[in-house]
Amino acid sequence: MGRGLAPALLGIVAGTALQLQQAQLWAAWAYAACAAVGVALVLTRRRPGVFLGAVFLAVALTGLRAASFQSQALPPSLEGRDIAVTGVVAAMPQRDEGGVRFRFEVEGSDARLPRLLQLGWYGPLAAEDAGTLEFTRAVPELQAGERWRFTVRLKAPHGNLNPHGFDYELWLWEQGVQATGYVRTGKGDPVPQRLGQSWLHPVERARQSVRDAILRRIEDRKTAGVIAALVTGDQNAIERADWDVFRATGVAHLMSISGLHITMFGWAASLLVGALWRRSARLCLAWPAQHAALAGGVVLAAAYAVFSGWGVPAQRTVWMLATVALLRLSGRRWPWPHVWLLACAVVVAIDPWAMLQAGFWLSFVAVGVLFATDPGGAKGKGIVHAVRASLHEQWVVTLALTPLTLLLFGQVSVVGLAANAIAIPWVTLVITPLALAGVAWNVLWDAAAGAMQVLQSLLEWLASWQLATVSWPAAPLWAGVLGVAGGLLLAMRLPWGVKVLGVPLLLPIVLWQAPRPPAGEFELVAADVGQGNALVVRTATHTLVYDAGPRYGPESDAGHRVVVPLLRAFDERVDTVVLSHRDSDHTGGAQAVLAMQPGASLLSSLEEGHELQALRPGARCVAGMRWEWDGVAFDVLHPLPADYAAAAKPNAISCVLRVGNGRRTALLAGDLEAPQEARLVAAAAPLQADVLLVPHHGSKTSSTADFLDAVKPRFALVQAGYRNRFGHPAAPVVERYRERGIAVVDSAHCGAARWASGEPDRVACQREAAARYWHHRVP
Repeated sequence: MGRGLAPALLGIVAGTALQLQQAQLWAAWAYAACAAVGVALVLTRRRPGVFLGAVFLAVALTGLRAASFQSQALPPSLEGRDIAVTGVVAAMPQRDEGGVRFRFEVEGSDARLPRLLQLGWYGPLAAEDAGTLEFTRAVPELQAGERWRFTVRLKAPHGNLNPHGFDYELWLWEQGVQATGYVRTGKGDPVPQRLGQSWLHPVERARQSVRDAILRRIEDRKTAGVIAALVTGDQNAIERADWDVFRATGVAHLMSISGLHITMFGWAASLLVGALWRRSARLCLAWPAQHAALAGGVVLAAAYAVFSGWGVPAQRTVWMLATVALLRLSGRRWPWPHVWLLACAVVVAIDPWAMLQAGFWLSFVAVGVLFATDPGGAKGKGIVHAVRASLHEQWVVTLALTPLTLLLFGQVSVVGLAANAIAIPWVTLVITPLALAGVAWNVLWDAAAGAMQVLQSLLEWLASWQLATVSWPAAPLWAGVLGVAGGLLLAMRLPWGVKVLGVPLLLPIVLWQAPRPPAGEFELVAADVGQGNALVVRTATHTLVYDAGPRYGPESDAGHRVVVPLLRAFDERVDTVVLSHRDSDHTGGAQAVLAMQPGASLLSSLEEGHELQALRPGARCVAGMRWEWDGVAFDVLHPLPADYAAAAKPNAISCVLRVGNGRRTALLAGDLEAPQEARLVAAAAPLQADVLLVPHHGSKTSSTADFLDAVKPRFALVQAGYRNRFGHPAAPVVERYRERGIAVVDSAHCGAARWASGEPDRVACQREAAARYWHHRVP
């Protein structure tokens, strides 16, 4: 191996990681200059120069690719306009109760659009529930490869941005999607036209056909979804409750097309190709059977990855297998660190943004650990030896990856080792082969479903254990790096005198505690949940959740996607959940939050028969209620007891909560409207506050002048979705705040917002603190 290759490979990885930290892209000339410096340094052929040169080149090439992609973004002037487009359904659609979501490849339009769109086509019931009556036509059964002409309304990719949360904008970026929107099907819109089936995307058509056949064949919807995911890579077919079980038992990686599936398929394919190749003397003379088996295994593994949707984990595995295979076919025998580094550099060079996926680090660290702990000369035969080797590998990988799992996800499955010891061979050697063979003979899908049901029963039992999972607060990066190093030391084949050095390295991540406000102070974290309210109020030893965000769909809500991960990252034990009123944009995520926090009490204005009252009986919020935590007072200002009988709509009985420590105050106003605001002002309620959660998301029905003059806030927090259909916050309302010198902080521009009584002069915005160039910047 050349002296400069290892530094070059390391430089590619390091340079790519460095470029991914950029908040904004440079101009093209700056990247070109960076590339020139890189070439000059590489030509020195000295190891430090080669390393730095590779760093410069990786920064330049990744930046130029990003700039080229960004230049094709949707122009802001086209957002919210009706645009006629013609194109092809580019991937198998995803249908749910509300309609269908699909990728659309634009072939022609009356405006300059990005090539790939993410669209929704919604039915009349879903539209009516959403507060608009423009959707009136039934949603057809879309097929991949179909060509359509219809009118769409688009916006730039914009997702919720929260600490330790899922980066939806990065996911769309990596998928090549630069605009999202929906098909217009109102009475005044042109009727969508199906122009016929094209020859494009034949693999997607085949995937859709197989997925639909599985869903028709297997009666049990839960089991059918898992089998469909294993065969076609459609992870959306798996229900959320099942994903919760799989994550709790640490086997989620097995229930989608992961690197393990691709690798096992490639291994089986290589055995088959080798056996067939050896049956022909002519073929063996032309090319050794072991070489043919290796190449055939990689090719067939790639074919399986393509059929399963060519997801990022599948792509990463194919590039790894291809790299190692080419190295072996060339006759080179490199040390394992160099092979590992080469595979890593190849994947990073092909897909730089894969480095930001948790699966990238989990897979490469796992492979590196297996390389490092391979005994090499150890030999053995028989089932007993195979079982022992498998259990040892699983134990080593679990030990090494536990700190990394804590760093990436904030929790680890205690039952994961036992669950994986059973699930890995059962899924890879029984369920997946039966499911794949079912494509040729559908009866085998029934056998695969039966085997899956047996495993599901076991996993549900393990997940029901009280300590099936253990959560830790999200540690800083330095603590995570030390923890991963400690896990690696404990897992590697080293003398015990060296191994024990890994124990103190684990302590920072295990003992880390999320910082809390000091006694007498408090902080607010306004989560970015889109169109809805969800705030976390923290004192020195107590936590309150005010509203839980909206429901996004039948299988998705803000509690599960945003609030619960946020609470887990802070390692919160919630004392009280306050639900201001019954509207779904305030209570949609409450079930997930209450399930995660069994010790939390419930305070709300919900009626007695509400489903959440059945889940967690709670008290009514009534003006005059007061309690104190750690020197911080909590006062309920509204509603009055008589309001419950007189209220014409839920907004009128919103729970209004005042939080203060005698120096600083926050006012959480729910969906309070003008009549209730006027009554509070007339009653001389203690309204003055430093921070105001803007009533009703900035609706024209709220934030009256008299109310604002009484509150006199320094900051006004608006929790509203980007380009929401209600127009929140309304322009006249925003102007009313600005006339009074009140800083308006809305979630579309800010993401999650944090304000602390100890730092009253600033609101920290997640979109500023974690800014990256792929994030949408709202005009």
